[in-house]
Amino acid sequence: MGDNGRGSLLYIGIETSCDDTCAAVVADEKNVLSSIVSSQHDFHRPYGGVVPEVAARQHIRLIGPIIQEALDDAKVSLSQISGVAVTTEPGLIGSLLVGVSTAKGLCLGCGLPLVAVNHLLAHLQSVFMSFEDVPLPHVNLLVSGGHTILFLVNAPGEASVLGSTLDDAAGEAVDKAANLLGLGYPGGPAMDSLADEGDPSAFRFPRPMARRKGYDFSFSGLKTALAVYLQKYGPPESAQHVKDIAASYLEAVVDVLVQKTLHAAHATGVDAVGVTGGVAANRRLRHRMSDACGNAGLALLIPKASYCTDNAAMVASLGAIYLDAGRNDGLHIDARASSRLPRWEVVEKTQP
Repeated sequence: MGDNGRGSLLYIGIETSCDDTCAAVVADEKNVLSSIVSSQHDFHRPYGGVVPEVAARQHIRLIGPIIQEALDDAKVSLSQISGVAVTTEPGLIGSLLVGVSTAKGLCLGCGLPLVAVNHLLAHLQSVFMSFEDVPLPHVNLLVSGGHTILFLVNAPGEASVLGSTLDDAAGEAVDKAANLLGLGYPGGPAMDSLADEGDPSAFRFPRPMARRKGYDFSFSGLKTALAVYLQKYGPPESAQHVKDIAASYLEAVVDVLVQKTLHAAHATGVDAVGVTGGVAANRRLRHRMSDACGNAGLALLIPKASYCTDNAAMVASLGAIYLDAGRNDGLHIDARASSRLPRWEVVEKTQP
């Protein structure tokens, strides 16, 4: 086993929690030597969403070549790797098992230490990968197709849940809206693009739970509101009509995300807000969150787009911290579809 010639040990990360097959090599938590992501969108597009069995089968087919590509891109061999980090939770159980089994095989065959990484904490790690001197604690909005969670982040790998969605995730609600509008799968990028040319005030969609005390979210009612509108008035009459609906719908989603996040930041007294997960790449969310944080005197921490979507670099980065600290979870680790992170009960500050 070796290093990168500069004294840092080399670690590989594996991420297969949903439908992206990912592998990355890092020299430390910020020095990413390679990051390979293989999307399965073409396989799931005919079904309008991710099919768990299809995803698991594709991971089986792709995981070996993707790991080799990550090693090749980093210009290292497997014999130079000093440890392995793998996503074990939460996610699709079949997909997770492919990554976990592969990681165990690598460690057993090469005599390497193995650490389990929580997918959610890995997303939070993308902020530490992207910025120097990250303020602690800070509030982080993790928003993606599968998750919408507000965290209070105390350190890399250490965070408490402030609130989460009670039903659909924000990204899921956007994908369902895109399906109702006939935009195909995945719907997020199409909605984002159309919204740029639409009027966000053309239609007044509900802002679920925006005024309710606490930090939990709900987006299923918003999707229902769009479905009822289309049933009542029929399909959009023009391309501009579709753009206006997309812009108005996204505005409702973003309003809730920004309002809840700023509320949490005020209540916890932090100086910074992070936004992570696939929906963090949404241009409207970035713009609105930037304005809101600027007005509130908060630093805004959004990683580059390639670290927002699922990737193994964030897994390897957090894994590097664990492995450098001497942690070795061993071959007994297992995949879990769900995870339980500690929940932080916020004591509301009184308004001035």
